[in-house]
Amino acid sequence: MSKEAYKQKAEARIEEVQANLMAVRAKAKAASADARLEAERQIGELEKKLDAAKKGLADIGDAAEDAWEDLTRGLDDAWDDISGAIRDMASRFK
Repeated sequence: MSKEAYKQKAEARIEEVQANLMAVRAKAKAASADARLEAERQIGELEKKLDAAKKGLADIGDAAEDAWEDLTRGLDDAWDDISGAIRDMASRFK
């Protein structure tokens, strides 16, 4: 995959994660106060991870052509972590 294709894929993932976080936040509003507070705490943590992933994507954009692929490993792991956490949260608020 080219650097540009990876960046486009990552940007699409960012949009998807943001939409999923909004959906979980909306579902959590109907939960009990304790569940809502816990969901907001977890969403806050995920938003920090998302910000770190955005920074990682910017670093990839700035990386030399021969070094950018090394940076993708950490970013791919971050996506897996964020996506899994969102799935877990969403399943609690069905």
